[in-house]
Amino acid sequence: MPTLTKNKRGFTLIELLIVMVILGLLTALVGPRLFGHVSSSKIKAARAQIEMMGTALDTFRLDFGRYPKTEEGLVVLWSKPEDEKLGAQWHGPYLKKKVEKDPWGNPYVYAAPGEHGEYDLSSLGADGKPGGSGDDADINSWE
Repeated sequence: MPTLTKNKRGFTLIELLIVMVILGLLTALVGPRLFGHVSSSKIKAARAQIEMMGTALDTFRLDFGRYPKTEEGLVVLWSKPEDEKLGAQWHGPYLKKKVEKDPWGNPYVYAAPGEHGEYDLSSLGADGKPGGSGDDADINSWE
Protein backbone atom coordinates (compact mmCIF):
# COMPACT_ATOMS: atom_id res chain seq x y z
CA MET A 1 0.00 0.00 0.00
CA PRO A 2 1.33 3.43 -0.87
CA THR A 3 1.99 5.72 1.99
CA LEU A 4 0.93 9.34 2.02
CA THR A 5 3.55 11.85 2.91
CA LYS A 6 2.91 15.04 4.78
CA ASN A 7 4.71 17.07 2.06
CA LYS A 8 1.80 16.74 -0.40
CA ARG A 9 -0.87 19.35 -0.03
CA GLY A 10 -3.63 20.81 -2.22
CA PHE A 11 -4.64 24.36 -2.95
CA THR A 12 -6.51 26.29 -0.31
CA LEU A 13 -9.87 27.87 -1.00
CA ILE A 14 -8.31 31.35 -0.89
CA GLU A 15 -5.70 30.41 -3.51
CA LEU A 16 -8.40 29.05 -5.81
CA LEU A 17 -10.51 32.21 -5.37
CA ILE A 18 -7.52 34.44 -6.18
CA VAL A 19 -6.85 32.49 -9.38
CA MET A 20 -10.53 32.74 -10.37
CA VAL A 21 -10.55 36.51 -9.76
CA ILE A 22 -7.41 36.94 -11.88
CA LEU A 23 -8.95 34.89 -14.71
CA GLY A 24 -12.15 36.95 -14.48
CA LEU A 25 -10.21 40.21 -14.73
CA LEU A 26 -8.23 38.97 -17.73
CA THR A 27 -11.43 37.89 -19.46
CA ALA A 28 -13.05 41.25 -18.78
CA LEU A 29 -10.06 43.12 -20.21
CA VAL A 30 -9.26 40.92 -23.22
CA GLY A 31 -12.77 39.71 -24.18
CA PRO A 32 -14.11 42.97 -25.68
CA ARG A 33 -11.01 43.35 -27.85
CA LEU A 34 -11.45 39.85 -29.26
CA PHE A 35 -15.15 40.39 -30.00
CA GLY A 36 -14.28 43.62 -31.84
CA HIS A 37 -12.09 41.60 -34.18
CA VAL A 38 -14.87 39.08 -34.78
CA SER A 39 -17.26 41.75 -36.09
CA SER A 40 -14.63 43.32 -38.37
CA SER A 41 -13.78 39.82 -39.65
CA LYS A 42 -17.41 39.26 -40.62
CA ILE A 43 -17.44 42.55 -42.54
CA LYS A 44 -14.27 41.56 -44.38
CA ALA A 45 -15.70 38.10 -45.12
CA ALA A 46 -18.91 39.61 -46.55
CA ARG A 47 -16.88 41.95 -48.79
CA ALA A 48 -14.75 39.03 -50.00
CA GLN A 49 -17.83 36.89 -50.70
CA ILE A 50 -19.50 39.70 -52.67
CA GLU A 51 -16.30 40.17 -54.70
CA MET A 52 -16.09 36.41 -55.33
CA MET A 53 -19.75 36.24 -56.40
CA GLY A 54 -19.17 39.24 -58.66
CA THR A 55 -16.44 37.30 -60.46
CA ALA A 56 -18.76 34.29 -60.76
CA LEU A 57 -21.53 36.55 -62.12
CA ASP A 58 -19.12 37.93 -64.73
CA THR A 59 -18.22 34.36 -65.79
CA PHE A 60 -21.93 33.50 -66.05
CA ARG A 61 -22.34 36.58 -68.26
CA LEU A 62 -19.61 35.33 -70.59
CA ASP A 63 -21.53 32.07 -71.11
CA PHE A 64 -25.03 33.57 -71.42
CA GLY A 65 -24.43 37.12 -72.64
CA ARG A 66 -26.32 38.44 -69.60
CA TYR A 67 -26.34 38.33 -65.82
CA PRO A 68 -28.79 36.00 -64.03
CA LYS A 69 -32.24 37.53 -63.74
CA THR A 70 -33.53 38.47 -60.31
CA GLU A 71 -35.98 35.54 -60.48
CA GLU A 72 -33.14 33.11 -61.24
CA GLY A 73 -31.12 34.51 -58.37
CA LEU A 74 -27.66 33.42 -57.31
CA VAL A 75 -28.62 29.72 -57.31
CA VAL A 76 -27.62 29.44 -60.99
CA LEU A 77 -24.02 30.06 -59.96
CA TRP A 78 -23.79 26.61 -58.32
CA SER A 79 -26.81 24.68 -59.64
CA LYS A 80 -27.52 23.87 -63.27
CA PRO A 81 -30.81 25.44 -64.43
CA GLU A 82 -33.65 22.99 -65.10
CA ASP A 83 -34.55 24.78 -68.35
CA GLU A 84 -32.99 22.70 -71.16
CA LYS A 85 -31.99 25.75 -73.22
CA LEU A 86 -30.25 27.40 -70.26
CA GLY A 87 -28.80 24.09 -69.10
CA ALA A 88 -27.08 23.56 -72.47
CA GLN A 89 -25.23 26.87 -72.16
CA TRP A 90 -24.39 26.46 -68.48
CA HIS A 91 -20.71 25.64 -67.92
CA GLY A 92 -20.75 25.86 -64.14
CA PRO A 93 -20.61 25.60 -61.33
CA TYR A 94 -19.31 29.15 -61.26
CA LEU A 95 -18.74 28.94 -57.51
CA LYS A 96 -17.08 25.96 -55.81
CA LYS A 97 -19.71 25.93 -53.07
CA LYS A 98 -22.98 27.70 -52.55
CA VAL A 99 -22.95 31.00 -50.72
CA GLU A 100 -26.59 31.68 -49.93
CA LYS A 101 -26.13 33.57 -46.70
CA ASP A 102 -23.81 36.29 -45.48
CA PRO A 103 -21.57 35.84 -42.39
CA TRP A 104 -24.48 36.92 -40.13
CA GLY A 105 -26.77 34.22 -41.55
CA ASN A 106 -28.93 36.56 -43.66
CA PRO A 107 -29.56 35.94 -47.36
CA TYR A 108 -27.69 38.08 -49.87
CA VAL A 109 -29.89 40.53 -51.78
CA TYR A 110 -29.51 40.22 -55.57
CA ALA A 111 -31.26 42.17 -58.32
CA ALA A 112 -30.62 42.28 -62.06
CA PRO A 113 -30.90 44.71 -63.61
CA GLY A 114 -29.83 46.72 -60.62
CA GLU A 115 -30.34 50.35 -59.67
CA HIS A 116 -26.56 50.93 -59.51
CA GLY A 117 -25.39 48.86 -62.46
CA GLU A 118 -26.18 45.73 -64.42
CA TYR A 119 -26.71 43.95 -61.10
CA ASP A 120 -26.87 44.86 -57.42
CA LEU A 121 -25.57 42.46 -54.78
CA SER A 122 -25.74 43.34 -51.10
CA SER A 123 -25.40 42.07 -47.56
CA LEU A 124 -27.67 43.91 -45.15
CA GLY A 125 -25.16 43.65 -42.30
CA ALA A 126 -25.63 42.30 -38.80
CA ASP A 127 -29.20 43.60 -38.35
CA GLY A 128 -30.46 42.18 -41.67
CA LYS A 129 -32.21 45.50 -42.46
CA PRO A 130 -31.42 48.12 -45.12
CA GLY A 131 -29.24 51.00 -43.96
CA GLY A 132 -27.51 51.16 -40.62
CA SER A 133 -24.01 51.96 -39.45
CA GLY A 134 -21.09 50.05 -37.96
CA ASP A 135 -21.79 46.30 -37.94
CA ASP A 136 -25.34 47.00 -39.19
CA ALA A 137 -24.16 48.85 -42.31
CA ASP A 138 -24.97 47.40 -45.71
CA ILE A 139 -22.13 45.99 -47.81
CA ASN A 140 -22.77 46.57 -51.50
CA SER A 141 -21.18 45.40 -54.74
CA TRP A 142 -21.22 48.91 -56.22
CA GLU A 143 -19.20 50.54 -53.43
